[in-house]
Amino acid sequence: MIYEVDELDHGIIKCLAEDGRISFTDLSKTLNVTEKTIRLRYKNLIDKEILGVYGIVNPIAVGLKAGAIIQIKVKPKSIAAVIEELKKIKPIRYITVTSGEYPLLVQITVKDQEKITEVVYSINEIEAVTDLNTIIQLDVHKNTFEYIR
Repeated sequence: MIYEVDELDHGIIKCLAEDGRISFTDLSKTLNVTEKTIRLRYKNLIDKEILGVYGIVNPIAVGLKAGAIIQIKVKPKSIAAVIEELKKIKPIRYITVTSGEYPLLVQITVKDQEKITEVVYSINEIEAVTDLNTIIQLDVHKNTFEYIR
């Protein structure tokens, strides 16, 4: 069953996206409801897995300054197996199934060009992979985790 996120839930999510350390007291003042209401709604959002609490790392601040998007072609009927192998490659931070010529797309964020090359070689060693198209990211202008506006 899909949980319907209402206006108050949206408000809580939006405030937390702007400042993940905002107190329930400040949230209640901002959204003009009681602190108890905020606590209950917050717990519900967590329990329903609509909201998760994570530390987001600034990749540049920890020396990860290079990135690439890699499109992957695979042998017929092997997408699931390739996904399992891709999950084992640590620098891969995003895997998705796509439409079009390349059914898989991964994104990596690494320290330098040499590490991109290592990852490409690792992917190429997966038996069911038939072709790769690597797109080097030159500059990132927006990278957000804000899904509800």
